[in-house]
Amino acid sequence: MNPANPGTSTPASLCDRHPVLSIEDMLRHFVPPAQFKNSSLENYIPDPDFPSQAEALQSAQAFVGAPAPSRGSGWKFGGSKAPHTPVKPGIYLDGGFGVGKTHLLAAMWHLMPGRSYYGTFIEYTALVGALGYRGAVDHLTGASFLAIDEFELDDPGDTMVMSRLLGELVASGTRLAATSNTPPAALGEGRFAAEDFLREITALADKFLTVRIDGEDYRRRDFEGHAVVVAPGKVLATLQSVGDATTLDDFGAVIAHLATIHPSRYVGLVEGLRGVGWSGVYQLHNQAEALRLVALVDRLYDARVAIVPSGVALDEVFDDTMLSGGYRKKYLRAVSRMIALTRLAGNPQEAL
Repeated sequence: MNPANPGTSTPASLCDRHPVLSIEDMLRHFVPPAQFKNSSLENYIPDPDFPSQAEALQSAQAFVGAPAPSRGSGWKFGGSKAPHTPVKPGIYLDGGFGVGKTHLLAAMWHLMPGRSYYGTFIEYTALVGALGYRGAVDHLTGASFLAIDEFELDDPGDTMVMSRLLGELVASGTRLAATSNTPPAALGEGRFAAEDFLREITALADKFLTVRIDGEDYRRRDFEGHAVVVAPGKVLATLQSVGDATTLDDFGAVIAHLATIHPSRYVGLVEGLRGVGWSGVYQLHNQAEALRLVALVDRLYDARVAIVPSGVALDEVFDDTMLSGGYRKKYLRAVSRMIALTRLAGNPQEAL
């Protein structure tokens, strides 16, 4: 039996899913991805060849151990051990892929008392889109801590909205932690995003402690390879090897279906799934469609849902115009994640 389609062993259809999430349901998903549910500062192992990793761990320990800033102050001085060291309400982890930024971010979230939220930049902007700016402020105000993974710098409008939102929350006493959004394929082309980050959030820049983390990708995966492509006649059999709770659809139908659902609800679209099959994958030329796919891939990646595709390799799904445009980093991150998720079907234990 397929839990996604009770009473049958065949895959269900993703296009039959029409998730309706309440505000409480949406906020309930603002927690670290499953692979980081046990992340702690104790099990973060710094690479001795890169001293900045140990320094980042110390900075994270100091941040979670520091007193919360007083309401409206923006920052306050620490305790007697460091009376002249300002404790800022925000910390920004700046580094390449696979150096442990997300591990540290999740570890800090686990340690923060009170009501806390954890999400990617895209998830927070989707929340603002669903609730409206004032609605998002009202529901997030009072949180002790917000963790923002992969802070996006490629959309000036979204960055401005987030900067304003975070400014209001900091003024009410909320503390912040963020990571950069530099994907693996972008290393070497402005690897560290700290200067860009601070420039784009000018009103908040002085409220963040910037922590640089050097290092190599601990997973050592080859993201220069291609996504796995399955012959059209073997998609179903490959999906069945993944297990129950799978869906199988025409790629074009999935792209069209995404336009009918607000991105804030994509988390409900993939909930409970172990694998999705997409037949007839083709290259996208419409930016709106491509960005919706990016948002879906992020949710699939967080939930460790394998992708079994036929047609064009998913690392070639975005055309050259997109890969050379303003959203280049966003598309490259999605490509690296799709490569990983297509490999997941053949190796469910592979690290993501």
